[in-house]
Amino acid sequence: MKLSPSKLNSFLMLKLPSAWLCGVRVKHIDETECEVGVKHKWINQNPFNSMYFAVQAMAAELSTGALVMNKIQESNAKISMLVAQNKASFTKKATGKIKFSCYDGAKVKDALQKTLDTGEGETFWMKSVGVNEDGVEVSVFEFEWTVKLKRPKK
Repeated sequence: MKLSPSKLNSFLMLKLPSAWLCGVRVKHIDETECEVGVKHKWINQNPFNSMYFAVQAMAAELSTGALVMNKIQESNAKISMLVAQNKASFTKKATGKIKFSCYDGAKVKDALQKTLDTGEGETFWMKSVGVNEDGVEVSVFEFEWTVKLKRPKK
């Protein structure tokens, strides 16, 4: 079963309700890229009248994590995924509609193939860039993902 924006948004509502309540939504996903949108509003604002950094982080992480989930699902293998570290930089106040885009699907494919071939865990960095409605960059997030085969329980 291929992941779609509607399936991922339903997943958000059920498993990550804070992201869903803040307005984080998957807009597009394919083999190599994922786009997640979120609109600045009262529920996700900071005291400086812009989007709270953690809401931006949720949207950015989802744009990377959805690609990882998609590739794991396609592999039909039992593989765990986890964020090991992240980095962020903020260049402009996030107001209005913000779009986070990740184009690192090929990195996921390569890492999962190595994990399946060797049985060893892999780590890799993925980047998500947030831009406002004018196309101006507001933030950049990088996430180090780890993937490894799940071992059968004894």
